[in-house]
Amino acid sequence: MPQAKFGIFLPTGDLDEAKAAAVAAERDGLYSVSLNDHFYSPLGQPESPQLECFTALTAIAAETERVKLAPCVAAASFRTPPLLAKIVSTLDIACGGRFICGLGAGWQDKEYLAHGYRFPPLAERLEQLDETIQILKAMCTEAVPAFKGRHFEVSNAYNNPRPLQRHMPIMLGGSGTGLLRIAAREADILNIIPPTGNGKDFVNDPVATRKFDMATLKQRIAKLHEMMREAGRDPGAVELGGLLLLGLSRRADDEHLRQLAAQLGFPDYATAQGAPVTLLGTADEVRRELRRRIDETGMSYYIFFMATPETQEIFVKDVMPAFAG
Repeated sequence: MPQAKFGIFLPTGDLDEAKAAAVAAERDGLYSVSLNDHFYSPLGQPESPQLECFTALTAIAAETERVKLAPCVAAASFRTPPLLAKIVSTLDIACGGRFICGLGAGWQDKEYLAHGYRFPPLAERLEQLDETIQILKAMCTEAVPAFKGRHFEVSNAYNNPRPLQRHMPIMLGGSGTGLLRIAAREADILNIIPPTGNGKDFVNDPVATRKFDMATLKQRIAKLHEMMREAGRDPGAVELGGLLLLGLSRRADDEHLRQLAAQLGFPDYATAQGAPVTLLGTADEVRRELRRRIDETGMSYYIFFMATPETQEIFVKDVMPAFAG
């Protein structure tokens, strides 16, 4: 069984809360902390507070020493590729080499348009993501970086100082065929989530949430591995992960967890417990389900939204020790 890693999604609207949650995550032995990258919070209203991802992670870097920093995931098209390379290089230095470069193609069209960004079709956004990765890799490793593509071009794009990590991990987020094709060539980690092509994430899209069942997840993983073999890569070279809602209770009949399942659009609680985007139940139930998922899918890196205040306490005390290396 692959070594399990667990991360937590931090509060996105208040910096002091985010820093405190990151410090608590490090104290509890979690592997990573994450923020999303949005102008508009997908978890609230357009007016809801939303921190800028990389600035907030830099502040968190100063408060922590061991926990990894993993944006989940940054929209590649919000920043030009050379600027993004400078930002992630500096952040890797600021955190002492603990940065995981989480990237995606962007999906929330309303925030693009409201802030003066063009929102290209998905195929074009994926092309831009691919080229952005090429420029990032060049600027983080080459003495005289240069790249010419369909969308971006750089020459003499010096990037000194470079990141502390000789190889900064690239984590891509998504599950569409185009994203999988890029991940098969370029990613170190794939964070597999339901499709967001309709401008919603899984928390706000019951239809996509229900459709993204374990059979679909396994099909997506098989497709990734097929593409990796075609690209000449070992399928084991990409670590598999996911973004999940974690809800734990000491009571097997907890009504709040059943209400969460209903809000996400599941027809019943048992279906929610077996869905790739949720982990719900008692500590015993979640331990068994996690073992099953790791064994059946090879997914080993889970980033959690904590559903309740007691969830993290129960997880750290009664679930995590069973997966310690």
